Amino acid sequence: MKVCIMTNEYPPNVYGGAGVHVEYLTKELAAKVPVTVHCFGDQKKRGGRLSVQGFKPAFNAPLADTRFKKALDALDRNLAMAADLRDIDIVHCHTWYSHFAGLLARQLYGVPLVLTSHSLEPSRPWKQEQLGTAYRVSAWIERTAYQQADGVIAVSAEMKKDIMGAYGVAAERIAVIHNGIDLGQFKRVHTTAVCRRFGIDPNKPLVLFVGRITRQKGLIYLINAIDKIRSQAQIVLCAGEPDTSQIAAETEGAVARMQRRGARIIWIKEMLSPSAKIELYSHATVFVCPSIYEPFGITNLEAMACGTPVVASNVGGIVEVVGHNSCGFLVPLKPHSRRDCTPADSAGYSAALADKINVLLDNPARQKKFAIAARKRVERYFGWPRIAAQTIGFYRTVIKKFSQERKKNGRGAALDIV
Repeated sequence: MKVCIMTNEYPPNVYGGAGVHVEYLTKELAAKVPVTVHCFGDQKKRGGRLSVQGFKPAFNAPLADTRFKKALDALDRNLAMAADLRDIDIVHCHTWYSHFAGLLARQLYGVPLVLTSHSLEPSRPWKQEQLGTAYRVSAWIERTAYQQADGVIAVSAEMKKDIMGAYGVAAERIAVIHNGIDLGQFKRVHTTAVCRRFGIDPNKPLVLFVGRITRQKGLIYLINAIDKIRSQAQIVLCAGEPDTSQIAAETEGAVARMQRRGARIIWIKEMLSPSAKIELYSHATVFVCPSIYEPFGITNLEAMACGTPVVASNVGGIVEVVGHNSCGFLVPLKPHSRRDCTPADSAGYSAALADKINVLLDNPARQKKFAIAARKRVERYFGWPRIAAQTIGFYRTVIKKFSQERKKNGRGAALDIV
């Protein structure tokens, strides 16, 4: 079996959970089958079972709206990614940024298309701030890909429900395969160099957030909770890559407001290496994930693997990752509507986050108990060898069914087009 993975993010260009997923999945898959990665960038690797080819855009036309650039840039790269394929058995795409290339590859080479669903455009209406009317393009590409795909991997059971509801994909075409974690890499450490570099006292209580500055991650609700969190706690925000200048300004203003009230906030805006994040996870008293939309939430796995309890919203796949009242706490979030995931009572949600954070800050014994349980849960369910084996099994199922359908309809028949 020869697999082509198509993705926007791939090392060193990783800025979100989808990129982390692809990085570790491809390594594990390549230990078992030949893998070619087509990605955005200038990466190039040949030899062995893992080959990587990055693609840069050639598109340079004037834009009526600068927000169109991201979508048109993706389409440009997708054309090159689809054109430069050789001898593959299946194409596996991650995020809408690569879906158009997958659609082309399915038709050009007569191979099955698999998608992994890390998020869905209809569930992220705030993306219109970033893309403008090009959001219609990303949504159209995504919808077409899901309707054409021969198999879909949902990173959580909740994500599977969303896919079926948004695009009418039949349940039997969707497999639930969770994200994984490198258990050898993500584990508790006792180093303090990163803490010292950023002025963090590793001997004092530490409340940690790691994520991009985007509506989805709900950072603003944690910031608004800070004045209700125990005053002795250090608040460390590893938060960068704002989606828009507007949300960047909102975040700056909210942090400044809390600092004027005397809060000890350490804001790390740079993208940290895995080893740096691991040190921060290891010294954190509690990790907070206040997301308002989260198909899985890989940072929760990272924190848990380092023996850190989690306080998180009870949305999406988080419920399947964080064991409530055993590895941490899940905070109810009641949204305005299915489409607008923002909390109906944002002040109440922030207060509830602070309350659960304080429970752990006030009870070291409980914090330690949750920390041990968190690591055990990750070891049991979320190792990458398990995830890769499930993925290869799904590939085999999809390829077999695809071949049977083509044989039944005549091998030269056109593939279904919705």
